[in-house]
This record gives sequence, C-alpha cells and structure tokens, in this order.
Amino acid sequence: MGGSGGVLANLILFAVVCLAPTVLFWCALHVPRLIAWIREKRAEPQPESPPIERVVADLRRVHRLLAGYPAGTPAARRLGTRQAYDELLTVACRQVGVPHRLGELPEGMDREIERLRVEQSLRERGLAVP
Repeated sequence: MGGSGGVLANLILFAVVCLAPTVLFWCALHVPRLIAWIREKRAEPQPESPPIERVVADLRRVHRLLAGYPAGTPAARRLGTRQAYDELLTVACRQVGVPHRLGELPEGMDREIERLRVEQSLRERGLAVP
C-alpha cells in the first residue's frame, strides 16, 4: 500500500502534462475574445441615434431639397426625399418624446397634415425645424 501513493502522483502528473497543451491552446484562442467582451461591457454606452442637433440640421437640409425641386423632377425622387424627411421627423420625435403617426398613414393629404402637426409639435419643444 505504501507504493500506491507514488502511482497516484504519477497519474496526476501524467494527466497534467497531457492536458496542459490543450488548455493553453484553448486559452490562447478564447481569452482575447473574453477580454474584449469584458471591455465592451464596461465601456460607456453609445447613443443609439445621432445627436438631436444633427437630426435638426438634416431636417432643414432635406426640407430645402423638397422645397427646391423644380417642375419636372421625377416622382420617385420626390417620394424618396419625402420618405427621408419623414424618417428624420420620426427620429426627432423619438428623441424629444413627441407622439406621431407618420409610419401609419399612407401618402396623401392625411400624411401631409400629420407632417405639419409633427413639425409644429417639434417647434413647440424648442427645435428649429422648418
């Protein structure tokens, strides 16, 4: 029985020697990703949308485009610009808490009235929208 302790020690040493390369290789593959994940979780949260100042500047720019289209501008271009303007209005509404129905209404008079209502609501909240 006295010799069984030496055999057990040898088995443990053999297991460590056999598993060490596998463990080291696994660590080399996964530890950098783990460190990057931890740093990402600890980093300051980034805003999900652009600053309101940029949104308002984009609103003014796109509004000028819409108002400045000459007669004969293709309908697809006008529609695309209106959709971009509506998307910017939606972002501004989300940031300042203005309820809107721009995404629910089809193109036409009702949507145009909703655009005017949203623009006025944003002005009342202090945004310099056209």
